[in-house]
Amino acid sequence: MQILLSETGKRFNRDWIFQNFSYQFNSGGTYAITGPNGSGKSTLLQVIAGAVAASEGTVTYHTEGKKVEPDSMFRHLSIAAPYQEVIEEMTLTEFLHFHKTFKPLISNVSVNKIVAMIHLEEAEGKQIRYYSSGMKQRVKLAQAFFSDTSVLLLDEPCTNLDEDGVQLYHRLINEYTLNRIVIVSSNDIGEYGFCKEKIFMGDIGRQQKSEVR
Repeated sequence: MQILLSETGKRFNRDWIFQNFSYQFNSGGTYAITGPNGSGKSTLLQVIAGAVAASEGTVTYHTEGKKVEPDSMFRHLSIAAPYQEVIEEMTLTEFLHFHKTFKPLISNVSVNKIVAMIHLEEAEGKQIRYYSSGMKQRVKLAQAFFSDTSVLLLDEPCTNLDEDGVQLYHRLINEYTLNRIVIVSSNDIGEYGFCKEKIFMGDIGRQQKSEVR
């Protein structure tokens, strides 16, 4: 998988979040998008995912030498983010079975194994609405890491996690990211310290002033 951004920018109303950003993400690469709160990290991640349209430039996707249309890219990527919704009326087991009908699980991993790996066996029969914020974050990480996708997008992935949850996150990174594009949006080095390449929002053409009409 390859993701190419060419002179890409995003603005809301008259304010540019970033501009003129060109970059290439390749399979097996680990990338961190860093910068202070409000600098546009999450916006850039969503532009990369195709969830938010770029205001200028292009975002293109290729796999095995063939172009992937943006409308089909969702099949190739998974994401975990604080703003992501899960179906709280479902139990954990129901949610994971439902999720895998849209995105198959990676090979040799069953729903029961996932529940055990994220240490939620005692809560698997409860509706997710009754989970703590940390438990819900484990669910979000599980559906992202264990989906059979070539791109893994992580926005502040350790939000609400306790020490055991953070350790779980690092185990998942070590064991389930081989040959994937992994992009982490965070200003916490504990979340992105493993990344080989770093993108600082202040270096990609962010403008402080509004565009003049």
